[in-house]
Amino acid sequence: MVDFELKDKYNCKDLERIMDLLRAPGGCPWDAKQTHESIKQNFIEETYEVIEAINKNDSALLCEELGDVMMQVIFHACMEKEKGVFDFDDVCDGICKKLIVRHPHVFGDTQADTVEKVLSNWDEIKNKTKGRKTVTDSMLSVPRELPALMRAAKIQKKAADVGFDWEDASGAFDKLYEEFGELREAVEQGDREHIDEEFGDLLFAAVNVSRFIRSDAEESLTKASDKFLDRFSKVEAIARERGIDMKSASLETLDKIWDEVKSNSI
Repeated sequence: MVDFELKDKYNCKDLERIMDLLRAPGGCPWDAKQTHESIKQNFIEETYEVIEAINKNDSALLCEELGDVMMQVIFHACMEKEKGVFDFDDVCDGICKKLIVRHPHVFGDTQADTVEKVLSNWDEIKNKTKGRKTVTDSMLSVPRELPALMRAAKIQKKAADVGFDWEDASGAFDKLYEEFGELREAVEQGDREHIDEEFGDLLFAAVNVSRFIRSDAEESLTKASDKFLDRFSKVEAIARERGIDMKSASLETLDKIWDEVKSNSI
């Protein structure tokens, strides 16, 4: 039994203490074995579970999932504390100082009466503190590890902010059609390397269109996947009711059921 006081209500310091005990000799073998690399995917999964709770408007679930994210923060900070690099207090100190510096309209005498001005100041201060002198520097700061559609949108917006953009949606649509044609040509030629390249260009162009029509590419694709899943489940149910084996049925047969489901969904 470890030396730890059981309570009715715990706080951040208790969480930090629990993690220390789990990582210490005599604690948990699994927790003690982990590294930044071994649990980095867990951090991503927990973050998306927070998003799921928000989308479901489930406050109880949100509270739980935020706790899981906090545990990940403490976990990584604990590893660095063991190496004598930094601890959780340093993490808190850093984010507090960052928020103070980036809100001069609150903690200083800068004027920012609109959301647009606040965001403009934020970007300006961020670029200055990070030593970013060019737009390319700013683009390179967008993590490559972000979901690809989200990263593309952020990079494109940074280019648009300095005027490197189409005048309206028509230019973006024209580029989308152009990239589609180039992909089709690459496929017809069987050029594997260029197929991958042109498909990437097509997706990038599609994200460009999404900016002009004010549609979040990541969210739109998620909703499209949801819609496909919903319709496919209905197709599968109908096929089962009619004694149709989907694996052996012709595509024409399945397409007719799909169209039936689609028409009933409109």
